[in-house]
Amino acid sequence: MSYGMNSEDDNVLHCRKSLPQMPIFSDLDSMCGKDSGETSNREIYGNGKMEVEDVINKKLQLKRKAEQLKSGLMKQFDSQVLEFMDTLIEESTSLESAPVHTVFSPSMSDKERSKLSSHLRGSTQGQGKQFVVRRSLLDELFEVNHIRTIYHMFIALLILFIVSTLVVDFIDQGRLVLDFDLLVYVFGQFPLVVITWICMFLSVLVVPYSLFHTWAAYYQDSSHSTLHCLLLGSLYLLYQGVCLGFLPTFVVVTNGFPPASCFIIILEQVRLMMKAHSFIRENVPKVLNLAKDKNSSSPVVPQLSNYIYFLFAPTLIYRDKYPRNPVIRWSYVATKFLQVLGCLFYAYYVFVRLCIPQFHSIRLQLFDLRAMVLCVFNSILPGVLVLFLAFFAFLHCWLNAFAEMLRFADRMFYKDWWNSTSFSNYYRTWNVVVHDWLYYYVYCDFLWMSKKRFRAGGMFLVFTMSAVVHEYILAVCFGFFYPVLFCLFMCFGMMFNFVLHDRRKGPIWNVIMWTALFLGQGVIICLYSQEWYAQRYCPLKEPSFVELLTPRSWSCHLQANPAVDSLRG
Repeated sequence: MSYGMNSEDDNVLHCRKSLPQMPIFSDLDSMCGKDSGETSNREIYGNGKMEVEDVINKKLQLKRKAEQLKSGLMKQFDSQVLEFMDTLIEESTSLESAPVHTVFSPSMSDKERSKLSSHLRGSTQGQGKQFVVRRSLLDELFEVNHIRTIYHMFIALLILFIVSTLVVDFIDQGRLVLDFDLLVYVFGQFPLVVITWICMFLSVLVVPYSLFHTWAAYYQDSSHSTLHCLLLGSLYLLYQGVCLGFLPTFVVVTNGFPPASCFIIILEQVRLMMKAHSFIRENVPKVLNLAKDKNSSSPVVPQLSNYIYFLFAPTLIYRDKYPRNPVIRWSYVATKFLQVLGCLFYAYYVFVRLCIPQFHSIRLQLFDLRAMVLCVFNSILPGVLVLFLAFFAFLHCWLNAFAEMLRFADRMFYKDWWNSTSFSNYYRTWNVVVHDWLYYYVYCDFLWMSKKRFRAGGMFLVFTMSAVVHEYILAVCFGFFYPVLFCLFMCFGMMFNFVLHDRRKGPIWNVIMWTALFLGQGVIICLYSQEWYAQRYCPLKEPSFVELLTPRSWSCHLQANPAVDSLRG
């Protein structure tokens, strides 16, 4: 109230300051020789007119201030409500994941606690990840005009890329060049890609579910349960290793799939393997716990419809049921797919304008420290743009589109990784979907097997598995072995995870995190691009095993033009 009263007093004072001009009427009348009656009438008329205008101006100013105050209060209220809801969800999740005896019955005996905990682990699927109804963070942030302006800036940059490409092509060739040879190349052999994916999906749909159904149906009644488990378990591991692991890679390498087509198959291969493991990992403990209960009926096998839904759902953690939205917003789905398409063209222009001109002449460039430093810093901009595009296109648009079509309500595919002040927090928030799988099925299972004695070993196992899988994907899709990403993961990634830990707070640590991330993206784009062109320009006819493991970009300039080496002097 004091704020409004002060504002009103200021407005009144402001109006009073404009009143000294009023005596001008009386001065003019006295100078013109008018009588005193006319002068007083004009003063009254002038004063009344000025007072009405002052009242109107004061009301308008008060109305504008009230609207500004209302807008500010509404924004503060919205932020407080969102913060309250996030806190409530986190508290409810921690309450559900806590042992029941610590919440409801602290006086239970150790035997009762152990029995109840064992029963809960079998009935609630281990109390792992809790799925709740929540929107993606960017969908909420884009409702703020200031944040949406950043999105508009990226669109403006895309327009400039398109215009610059068209202008340069028109100057060089005298006509507009609208072909997309690079896109056509990287997505080559697409019909074979579709056939390969269908075969992979059908195998994952049939084999793991059938093996689990057979094992669960005969586990209790079988007199040779151990042999039964070993047989079906061996068949499952054989399927994972050969049918789902080796055969897709063999098809990709044998047919020489281009990079984008190769990424589709290999990423789907990894995704389906992770989903099959989650389905088996979540349901086997339920059957084992029910088998221990003599009064229980035959184990309930999850319905096939639940398994099919899980194979398409944007999560790697199996549940029989997920929170669902009531309706499907098809306009939202169309918007997300259009944004994915826009990001695809955005990446095309980034490579055409920023990467190809820099690396296509690698056979004429010296491989020394100066060239490497320049290459890394020149690759930071395209590397960062590719990072943002990959995040926005896949983790936001693609996953949200499928979540909307499936009415999947938990949209927390990522968190605010851009605010991270430590790399440990960045690893947890960048890709929540993969992080959850690694945390529950690698880290937590390792701690369970080691009886929580080797937490550092569990973390090392997570980093190693993530680094190996990332390097495997890049090696198969690019067609050469150059363990840049593996070294960044295992060396700098683990070091930053312990040095830039969660106790590091403050803006300076966020700046350090972004600086290291930018440099890492520059190193990745620079080294992999150099090696890609070196493999094309400097092929080896009959390479030995050592030559296959040696990066070709280190000696490409010598093979292409031996005279270039003399330039060092």
